[in-house]
Amino acid sequence: MASAQEESAFSFIPLGGILQEFRVAGKNIVLGFPTQEDYVKYNKCFFGATIGRTTNRLKDSVINNLNGKTYTLTTLAGPNSLHGGKEGWDKKVFDGPRPVNRNGKEGLGFKYLSKDGEEGYPGTVELRVWYTAGKETTEGGPDKTVLEIEYEVEFVGDEAEETAVGITNHSYFNLGDGPTIEGTEAILATSQYLPIDSTGIPLGTIERYTATEVNKPFFLDATSPDIDDCFIIETDPSKVPVDTRSLPLRLNAALKHLVTGIHLEVHSTEPAFQFYTGKFIDIPAVDGLPARRPRAGLCVEPSRYVNAPNVPEWRDMCILKKGQIWGSKIVYKAWKA
Repeated sequence: MASAQEESAFSFIPLGGILQEFRVAGKNIVLGFPTQEDYVKYNKCFFGATIGRTTNRLKDSVINNLNGKTYTLTTLAGPNSLHGGKEGWDKKVFDGPRPVNRNGKEGLGFKYLSKDGEEGYPGTVELRVWYTAGKETTEGGPDKTVLEIEYEVEFVGDEAEETAVGITNHSYFNLGDGPTIEGTEAILATSQYLPIDSTGIPLGTIERYTATEVNKPFFLDATSPDIDDCFIIETDPSKVPVDTRSLPLRLNAALKHLVTGIHLEVHSTEPAFQFYTGKFIDIPAVDGLPARRPRAGLCVEPSRYVNAPNVPEWRDMCILKKGQIWGSKIVYKAWKA
């Protein structure tokens, strides 16, 4: 991936397979730190990290009815488990990066072996992450810098018959030159979302988001709108396989900055995505970088439904059985107009 890195300035680190740099027209559009040691010390907001063994929140830090019993997980975010628990995959050092050729493209690969019992999850699984970069050219249109992330998780242990899996990338994007996302225009591909309780756990219904008209252009300033919700692309959970890579890529969100002219599209094979406008960012100044405060960046996190392992109608999309493989793809397309 050397030539792709030189051209579009992607960089990654072994800790959490983190996406450290994503440069467009000379600007790094993701929040991060200069060194891996800085991420260890300061990355409480999951900048650029691979999230697992599951994403988002699991109610009361348990998974019910798995292998015929209830598993208690480590707690993070009030009573709930968040992003894999206290020591999720974002805090693990992966094997890699190593050069790979994936689907005819040069890229980088990472691996991580998550053992039975880690953070309370049953079964040993192997995570494989591939990053591939390229260009997309359309007649009469701009050249787009493309980064594809492919995730694969294989159940390799024999300690249990099934486990729960859900992976995403937790990059925070700032397409402007200022300290916040002010000046960003956004369009989400859907207005269907999961209403939640006071702790961030879905109520079990899919409804239309009405606080902001998100499927038409709306603007983000330094304080509003405040969004941290899971939006639903595929409203029929029975149509979501454990490995979604056979499904077509679908647009999740389109963003552009009105001053810099930088655009970003997020596509994925996943049935949902969390859209988060960065309310809780609070990172001190580090190695010459200014402090990052609320709304310094925004996230688009393709994923399965929140708390899906504990909802009978949703659980099949994230329950990985022995001998199966979990998979997904995320594709970022960025350019300067």
